[in-house]
Amino acid sequence: MRIPMIKLTDGSSGGGSVTSIEKQGYSYVPPMTGFDIVQAQLNAGIPNLGAVLGPAIGLGAARVVSCHFSVMAEDIGSLFNAGPNVVAKATFEEGLSFTDLGGSGMHCTNGTIDNLAKDERECFEQIRTVLGFLPNCGTQIPPVVEGRDDVGRQNVELRSIVPRKRERMFSMRRVISTVVDAGSWFEIGPLWGRTAICGLARLGGKPIGIFGNNPEVLTGALDAAGSQKLIRHLKFCDVFNLPLLQFVDVPGYAVGTVAERTATMRWGVELTKAYYTTTMPIFSVIVRKTYRVAGGVIVDCRDPHSRVAWPSGEWGSLPLDGGIEVGHAHELRQIEKEKGVEARQARYKDLETMYRRLMNPVRTANHFSVEEIIDQAITRQVVANWVDTVYESVLPDRILQRVCGKLQPVYA
Repeated sequence: MRIPMIKLTDGSSGGGSVTSIEKQGYSYVPPMTGFDIVQAQLNAGIPNLGAVLGPAIGLGAARVVSCHFSVMAEDIGSLFNAGPNVVAKATFEEGLSFTDLGGSGMHCTNGTIDNLAKDERECFEQIRTVLGFLPNCGTQIPPVVEGRDDVGRQNVELRSIVPRKRERMFSMRRVISTVVDAGSWFEIGPLWGRTAICGLARLGGKPIGIFGNNPEVLTGALDAAGSQKLIRHLKFCDVFNLPLLQFVDVPGYAVGTVAERTATMRWGVELTKAYYTTTMPIFSVIVRKTYRVAGGVIVDCRDPHSRVAWPSGEWGSLPLDGGIEVGHAHELRQIEKEKGVEARQARYKDLETMYRRLMNPVRTANHFSVEEIIDQAITRQVVANWVDTVYESVLPDRILQRVCGKLQPVYA
């Protein structure tokens, strides 16, 4: 059946119990009957949405976590591989409550569960909202509704949203909610992988996926968790034929001992694979920084490119802050050795001025490395035109390829 599957979990939902040995008269190798069907549904783009409405244990927990989207009720939900009694015997952690072991504070912040809801009612509301963006299966175009928000609406406030000082933060969520249809923005996974902002929205009534870097966390650099979150979102958009709109402000992958310890490079490479193996249309708006491998992966993953930049955009192999020190290390050392620190600082400022002039985004546009530098106020119009083209010309052909088996996205 090619209709959405809603999984409401409270309990183990797997029937596993030592008492079954007594009933059957023998023990058995644990079966996973039916999980091949679950995987087939995930890859076919049949929406699987799950809610944790009580203690979800073992196979019951796995059923929810395997879903395209999952949500947990904060007041009654919990999720774990085994309950407190088993844990006490296995790890000697005694006196744990369901909340201590696997409450929303644990699993909505580590990526096991996507979203948090305050109660059952909000769980159902979130599931309804997500369903409203999705087709019944991957061989259908996402459901379009009548757009009541003028696609020609200009947003002059976007002209001043990016601070003049590059070190300062701004709200990418505000950028996103301003550009898309009013009230349509729905964020997925807001409490984990916080360097990446992922979600769903509409433009002119048409569903799209959204990704934005988060300059309020690690200045927008992607860490391991952010990469994992974005990988899932790319696959999500791919199986549901959702065009992806990206708002880019990324200085690169996260650096430092914490980044190395959490395997940021490994997950960065996995993210690269995800970008190059998914096939949904992508449009990038370069809001500010686009540097290093992370920047290249995000904005250069499609041929031909569909991308524009704001006047605040800047890009390159390395940010100037560290790039000048690396590229002119010998020269700066010699000047400091021969003429002193003040001469070195003066030369550094001269180099910085020169590079800032050469990095003017208009120069890049003149060499066709970015399609266009646009007024921030008309971002909605530009993106809406792209979305219209995708829905009219690209998605119908994509659906035909999926129906005949030429295109087979992989989610799981």
